[in-house]
Amino acid sequence: MMADSSDQYESVLCVKSEVHVYRIPPRSSNRGYRAADWKLEEPAWSGRMKITAKGKTAFIKLEDRITGELFAQAPVDQYPGMVVEAVSDSSRYFVIRIEDGNGRHAFIGIGFADRGDSFDFNVALQDHFKWVKQEGELARQEAAQISAPKLDLGFKEGQTIKINIGNIKKKESGGAAGKSRPMGGSLLPPPPGVKSSAMVPPPTAQQTTPTAPPSTGMILDFGDPAPTAAPPSQDLWGDFTSAGSGSV
Repeated sequence: MMADSSDQYESVLCVKSEVHVYRIPPRSSNRGYRAADWKLEEPAWSGRMKITAKGKTAFIKLEDRITGELFAQAPVDQYPGMVVEAVSDSSRYFVIRIEDGNGRHAFIGIGFADRGDSFDFNVALQDHFKWVKQEGELARQEAAQISAPKLDLGFKEGQTIKINIGNIKKKESGGAAGKSRPMGGSLLPPPPGVKSSAMVPPPTAQQTTPTAPPSTGMILDFGDPAPTAAPPSQDLWGDFTSAGSGSV
């Protein structure tokens, strides 16, 4: 944001070493000024031109080429405008309004021998007031931001915020349920450095089914007595011999 205080520094925008000043007749109509109506071969003054800027205002200064003494100056607060006006029949000549600082002013004609110098003169003024316009827009934007109400995005006293994390819980519980639990009797592999034979569990005691004792014949005690078997013959060959002879 620019301020119009008196302590602002003055910058140089353009310097041209040769410029001619002409006395011009009063404007006779609204058609504009014409350089052909001036006595171009007889300039009233010749010297150096310098364009400076201080804040928003530009100054066209006509100075002595050797001593730098000020001959005249034209404060410019708008361009294009009434202070600087191009002639209708040439691009190298302009009409400017000079001031003496006491409230008096006059219109004079200035001209450049080189068309490139007149182009630089025109561009220097255009660039300065383009910058002034941009600075003005930035200042208006800053003022609008300051005057606009600010949004209060902070939490009020006692205000809380709720976060729904139900999906995370479901995912965790589902993953745990999907895992199979290890069997209680499974054996883990032995840790490194330990032989597998040392981790073999002791053999499980096998359950033996007691064999039934031999029957003692107790069941037969409640029935008929079993017949007694005859003792075997001690002389089997003798029986056969006796049966063959027919007599004892």
